[in-house]
Amino acid sequence: MELTWYGLGCFRMSERGYPAVVTDPFAEESAGLSLPRGRADIVTTSEVLDEPERAAWKGLRGVERTLAGPGEYEIGGLFISGVATPRNRKRGAEMEINVVYAVDLNGVVVCHLGESVKPLTQAQIEALGHIHVLLLPVGLPGGLTPAMASEVVSSVEPNVVVPMNYKMPGLQVNRNPVDRFLKEMGMTQSPTESSLKLTASTIPDEPTVILLEPQKYD
Repeated sequence: MELTWYGLGCFRMSERGYPAVVTDPFAEESAGLSLPRGRADIVTTSEVLDEPERAAWKGLRGVERTLAGPGEYEIGGLFISGVATPRNRKRGAEMEINVVYAVDLNGVVVCHLGESVKPLTQAQIEALGHIHVLLLPVGLPGGLTPAMASEVVSSVEPNVVVPMNYKMPGLQVNRNPVDRFLKEMGMTQSPTESSLKLTASTIPDEPTVILLEPQKYD
């Protein structure tokens, strides 16, 4: 499984013989970033859409399916679970829904927390199953605080944590820096990779935080 980051919450997950998955594509003009130009057979969005089949993602090629709500999905040999969590701190009719996805890519389970604003409940963790790679939003204003993000790591117990949705060069939307989360985790720095490559046999035993370099296109 190869995981590549494009900034904010947008990743591309690929595994030979399986559909490629792109998560949370953004509007390039407002974000100041570029979406991947490769094939994206499946798009997942943490924002619930009433008509996901009508969604059009600029720059992404070959999109056959958009997932935009909780549920259980099996597509092209991939098993994907979507679990609803809060997207804001309001209650009742004003509460917005965020969808957390767990994607099983040939034995490596990647969980994308979307724009979660609260730690996961035990019921939500059980619904997602064991997570190998956790994609964790650490810089959303009004989102998870560094302490909350650390609590998520402790409760989910992933093998690998990849921070996302934090401040980076060229980003035109407001995000907090990743340093605060790293400090909360007792770290001053973290390994930085251009992409993350894992198989079921190379998953680290000890919890590891890895920063990915956002990939850009001119």
